[in-house]
Amino acid sequence: MLLTGGRVIDPTVGRDGVFDVLVAEGRIAAIGQDMGSGVSADTQRIDCRGKLVLPGLIDTHAHVYQGVTGRFGLNPDMCGVHSGVTTLVDQGGPSCITLPGFRQYVAEPSKTRVLAYLSAYLVGGLEGHYYPELYRPECLDVEATVRSARENRDLVRGLKAHAEIGGFARWGVDVMRIATRIGREADLPVYIHFGQLWPRPEEGGLAVNPDSIFNQVVEMLKPGDILAHPFSRHPGGFVELDGKLHPLVHEAIRRGLKIDVGHGSHFSYQTARIVLDAGVIPDTLGADMHGYNTQVAAPAGTPDSHPDEEDHIFKGKTRFSLVSAMTSMLALGLPLAHVVAMVTRNAARMVGMEGELGTLKVGGVADISVLDDARGRWVLRDNEGTEVVTRQMLTPAFCLRAGERFDATAAILPQPQEAASAVHA
Repeated sequence: MLLTGGRVIDPTVGRDGVFDVLVAEGRIAAIGQDMGSGVSADTQRIDCRGKLVLPGLIDTHAHVYQGVTGRFGLNPDMCGVHSGVTTLVDQGGPSCITLPGFRQYVAEPSKTRVLAYLSAYLVGGLEGHYYPELYRPECLDVEATVRSARENRDLVRGLKAHAEIGGFARWGVDVMRIATRIGREADLPVYIHFGQLWPRPEEGGLAVNPDSIFNQVVEMLKPGDILAHPFSRHPGGFVELDGKLHPLVHEAIRRGLKIDVGHGSHFSYQTARIVLDAGVIPDTLGADMHGYNTQVAAPAGTPDSHPDEEDHIFKGKTRFSLVSAMTSMLALGLPLAHVVAMVTRNAARMVGMEGELGTLKVGGVADISVLDDARGRWVLRDNEGTEVVTRQMLTPAFCLRAGERFDATAAILPQPQEAASAVHA
C-alpha cells in the first residue's frame, strides 16, 4: 500500500512536507518523495493529496469499558479506528479487580490498540463514578492496585484519580493521598481529574474553597503526573472563582507536571482563553467521550442522567471526537504542529511508548491516521453556548492500524456546521 502526496507531519523527527509512505506487512517500509515509479505494479495506491498523513492518533482520555461501566463505556472501535484513532487510553474504567475482564473483553478483541490508566479505586469507573460513596478512602487498596499495575505493564500505563469539590467535602485529602501513594509505589504517572464531579453532601461535609484544591493536590504529586481538564467550566481547577489563572499553575509546570486537555462536555472556550492567554499550553489532548455526553443509546436500566449532562444547555447530547477536539485547539490559536504533537509524540510519551507509537519510522508499526484538512468558515460551539469560528476544519478520512485500513464511519462523528455571516471569530 502506498499513500501518495499527503502532507506528512511527524513531530518526533521534525518531518513536515509532502511525502509518500509505503506500507508492507503491517510495517512502514519506506518514506520518501515521488516513490510511485519504484513500487511493484500490484501495490495499492491511495491518493492523499490535500490530506494530512500523521502518526496514528492517540486519544489520552477514553472511556471504553463497554458494558461493565454501564452507560458510561463506549465501543472502543467506534471511538478508535472508525474515528481515525489508532490508540485509546481508557481513563479509570478498569480497577485491580476488573482489569482481567478489561483485557479479555475490550483490549484483546478490539481492532484499536487499547491501553489503560488503572483506576485508583476498587470499583473503577462504574457508571462514570456516579455513586460517590463508592470512592471513599476505604474503597482503595494500595497493595492490590500496585500489584495489578506492576504485573500488567503491557496494558497499564498509569493511574487515574479525582481531585474535586464533592470528594474533598466528604473525605478531605485522604483519597488523594492514597492515590498518589499508589502512583509512587507502582512507579507510574497519576492522571488527576480537576473540576467538580460529585455534588456536595446534602448534610454535613467539610467546608471547601474550590480555589484551595489545586494547590493541595499539586503538593502531593511527582514529576510526570498529569493535571487534567485545564479548560473545564467547573470550579476547583485551573481557573479560580475570580476568573483568573490559579497562581500555582506555572509552578506546577516548573515541577515537571504535565497537562492534558481532556476535552469532554465540560470544555469551555472562555476558560480555555483565560488559560492560554496566561501562557499555559497543554501537553496532550484526549476526547473524553462517554455514554453520558454523546449521542449513544443508553443501555436499559442505567441511570437517566449524569452531572455531565444536567448543567448545560445541550444536556450532553453532542457529537465530538478526538479529531474535532483537534479542530477546537486550532480555533483557539494553537499551531497545527503543536496540536499534532499533542496526539502523537507527547501522547506516546505519556504512555511510556515514545519512539514506538506516535511516530512514522521505517520498520515501525504502520499506525497511520489520514485527515481531511479543509479551509472555510465553520462554527464551533461548547456546552456553555459559546460559539467560535474556525477557518480550518480537520475530519478523519481513514486510518491504518498495523497496516489494516479502517474508514472513518463512526456514527458519533460530528457534522461540520458552516458559519453564518453574523457569527464572528
